[in-house]
Amino acid sequence: MKKGRFDMKKFLALLLALVMTLSLVACGNKDDNGGKTGDYKVAMITDYGDITDQSFNQTTYEACKAFAEKNKVPFEYFKPNGDNTADRVAMIENAIEKGYNVIVMPGYAFGGAIVEAAPQFPDVKFIALDVAKGDLLEAGVAAKGEKYDYTPDNWDLSKYVDMSNVYCAIYSEELCGYMAGYAAVKLGYKNLGFLGGMAVPAVVRYGYGFVQGVNAAAADMSLTDVKVNYVYGGKFSGDADITAVMDTWYNNGTEVVFACGGGIFTSAVDAAKKVNGAKVIGVDVDQAGVIASYAAGEGADQATIDGYKALTVTSAMKGLYPATFDTLTDVIVNGKWDNYKGKIVTLGLVSADDPTLNYVQIPMESTQWKDGAFTKDDYKTMVKAMFDGTVKVSNDTSKAAKDFATVITVDDQGQIK
Repeated sequence: MKKGRFDMKKFLALLLALVMTLSLVACGNKDDNGGKTGDYKVAMITDYGDITDQSFNQTTYEACKAFAEKNKVPFEYFKPNGDNTADRVAMIENAIEKGYNVIVMPGYAFGGAIVEAAPQFPDVKFIALDVAKGDLLEAGVAAKGEKYDYTPDNWDLSKYVDMSNVYCAIYSEELCGYMAGYAAVKLGYKNLGFLGGMAVPAVVRYGYGFVQGVNAAAADMSLTDVKVNYVYGGKFSGDADITAVMDTWYNNGTEVVFACGGGIFTSAVDAAKKVNGAKVIGVDVDQAGVIASYAAGEGADQATIDGYKALTVTSAMKGLYPATFDTLTDVIVNGKWDNYKGKIVTLGLVSADDPTLNYVQIPMESTQWKDGAFTKDDYKTMVKAMFDGTVKVSNDTSKAAKDFATVITVDDQGQIK
C-alpha cells in the first residue's frame, strides 16, 4: 500500500478498540446501586472555622482531599460567610448548583442546615460528622415552632427530621476523655482542670469522661488529694476573660488543663506560659504541634516551636480522618450508601490490641509517657480493658461532673460567659 492511502481495515480495528475501551470505562467502578465513581462530586462545607484550623475542619478537609485524589473524584470545599444556619445552607446550595452531590459537614452546628437543606435535595448524599440526635432534634423541633426540652431519648426523630439521605457519625468522646484523664494522673498530676468550650453534648462527654479517668487513676493509686477544677467558657475561642480564669487556676496550683473546644485552648496556653511547669491537654486531634506553634508565636523558628511541645501532656483524639475517608470509600467506591443513609452511628473502640485503629484514642507519639508511671504498654492494657468492658465509662450527660467523683474533688465553676 502506498504511503498516505486510507486503510479501512486499520481504521475499523482502531474504532473497535476505542469502542471496547469506552465500554470498559463506562462499566468500571460500578457500585451495587448501579452508579459509578465518576457520577460523584464531593463538597465539604466548613463550620465556623477554616481548613487551616489544625483541628476539626482541617482534618476533615485533608481526609476528603486525600480520598478525592486517590479515587479521581472532583472535590471542593466551601466556607460559609457567617456562623449561622442560613449561611451554611447557602453554601450547601451553592455546592449543589455546581454539581456536587456528596456533601460532607463537620460539626454539631450543621444540625439546622441538615433539617433545612436535606429534604430539598433528595438525590444528594449528606454526610455529617459530630452531628448528634440532639443537634438535629433541637433544630427540627424549633423549625416546627415547638419547645425542645433537651432530652433526645424521649423524642421521635422521624417526626422532625428527614434522614432519608443523611448519615451522621458521632463519637464516644467520654472514652478518649477518660484516657486523657487517667494518663494525666498516672503521669503524676494531682491538680487538674477542665476548660470546655460550649456545653454541647460532645464537650460534656469529653469532660465527664475526663473526670472519670482522673477518678479511676486516683483510686488505682490510692490517692485522696486529687482535684479537678471544672468550667465551660461559653464559646469556642479564647479571650481575655477566659485567660484571666486560667491565670487564677494555674497561679493557685493547677498543673494541667484539658482545653476542650475549638480555639479555646489559646486561653489555657496563654496562661500556662506564665507559670513554670504548667501543662495543657489537647482535643479532637493530636494538638501537640498546634499548641507548640501557637505558644511560640507567629514567625518562630522550628527550634523554638519544638521547645514548646513539652507543654502538651497528651490529646484526647477523635478519628476524624479515618471516619471521613472510610465513609466516602464505602459510599462512593463500594456503593454502600444504603448501609449508611438514615443512621446516626456512634464510633468508638474497634480494636482491643491496636489503639491506633480506634476512633477514639490518645496519641502514641506525642503523649509524655514515663517509665514506671504510664507507658505505651500501660495504655494498651487500659484500652483492652475498656474494649472488653472490664472498665466502663458513662456517657450520661444528665448528671453533673461531680457525680462521677468518688475519691477526688471536683470544683464545678459553671460557665465563664
